[in-house]
Amino acid sequence: MNPVALQQGAPIKIAILAMGGQGGGVLADWIVDMAEHAGWWAQTTSVPGVAQRTGATIYYLEILPEADVRRAGRPPALALMPTPGDVDLVIAAELMEGGRAIQRGLVTPGRTVLISSSHRSYAVSEKSAPGNGIADPNKVLEAGRAAARRFLCFDLQALADRAGSVISAGLFGAVAGSGALPFARDDYEGTIRRAGVGVDASLRAFGLAYDA
Repeated sequence: MNPVALQQGAPIKIAILAMGGQGGGVLADWIVDMAEHAGWWAQTTSVPGVAQRTGATIYYLEILPEADVRRAGRPPALALMPTPGDVDLVIAAELMEGGRAIQRGLVTPGRTVLISSSHRSYAVSEKSAPGNGIADPNKVLEAGRAAARRFLCFDLQALADRAGSVISAGLFGAVAGSGALPFARDDYEGTIRRAGVGVDASLRAFGLAYDA
């Protein structure tokens, strides 16, 4: 496991890219709840997308240990949107969303852990093109390996389907299993239980992704 490198006084910066119905907002809220429950400062914002892929949205989070806040002697000023070259963890709920993060410069070799589902949800341009208009997923896989410090990619949608849950729970499990954030598995699972919605199915999806 290679956690995100903590710099004293600097928040951990996380971008989540998801489409409508994939639970990106739930995932962001889980990370915030987990961090705050552990005594960290946390903030989340979102930038809604348009309907070319059922409303692709970027959720942005910054989390900071309470000890760093006390050391600074003042509340932190946390950013509202990701900056290219300045993101520690990118979580993509679909492969081309991972590619979009790379295109935007949110994934950098010396810094960013990129976690992406490998499944595809086709864009309108892919569906409407004469013949086979499907974009080549191998180009995104190659770009991910080149652009990220660590690149973890597997079919999280299939694991969520097997568990009878949604992909956000699988993404949460993948983050936990990667060790990218400085929290224990119990912290993640406790967050799901506190949410109180679809707990058993979410924990099943979480566990499958954690092991994968």
